[in-house]
Amino acid sequence: MAAATDTGLLRTRNEDSVAIDAAHGVALLADGMGGYNAGDVASGMTVELLMTGLKARLDTPSFPEQSLESVVREEVAKSNAIVYGAALAQTQYAGMGTTLVLAVFRDNQIICAHIGDSRLYRLRGETFEQLTRDHSLYQEQVDEGVLSENELANFQHKNLVTRALGVDPEVEVDINTYPAQVGDIYLLCSDGLTDMASVNDIRDTIYLKRQHLKQAAQALIKLANDYGGRDNIAVALIKVCKPFPAHSGFFQSISKRLFA
Repeated sequence: MAAATDTGLLRTRNEDSVAIDAAHGVALLADGMGGYNAGDVASGMTVELLMTGLKARLDTPSFPEQSLESVVREEVAKSNAIVYGAALAQTQYAGMGTTLVLAVFRDNQIICAHIGDSRLYRLRGETFEQLTRDHSLYQEQVDEGVLSENELANFQHKNLVTRALGVDPEVEVDINTYPAQVGDIYLLCSDGLTDMASVNDIRDTIYLKRQHLKQAAQALIKLANDYGGRDNIAVALIKVCKPFPAHSGFFQSISKRLFA
């Protein structure tokens, strides 16, 4: 795993947050929104709350008794309630919220949850595929046939999301499970990357740097900035190097190597 984030060339602060934990097979990314500093708070709180909560649940002996999808759904709901409560309690945080995309790797599968327009992509061989579908006004217009995807450049509200964590007492989260294969590379990213660079450029950058994920992450940041860097940029990359069945103790062995 590798991750990177950058303020970009025009913004004065970074409202994107990203975290990875190879020992537990978890990657999280959030793109905050709101008033002064509130976006930083919303994304930072969300990533910290979810990482702490998921790691604790994955470490419990009773974890196999409950599906991972239901665990992820519960932890997202808890985080939403806390962020929403903080926004109500402190006027400077009123209206804050954040997008979310997370991935948990377990038992040769990837469980993905997302809210808003931060995305998950998969590079399998030479095929680069978006696995999430944006919760945005633009995407709704496309789905309803009002706009074609070619009209994105002229659409004035393309960054207006229709779902965000922390804005309402409850939030709807999309959760999907996909089989993972050895050699897969997964990209979590904020719209600071996808609004700047084309899908083909993103794919080519990852493919060329696929043996060095840290270099690939930094190259994606540079790519977005080279195209203007109008927004904060956050990326996380995960490569599947070998099978990870649940019974193998794979993540426990990683943990011992990393933290012993």
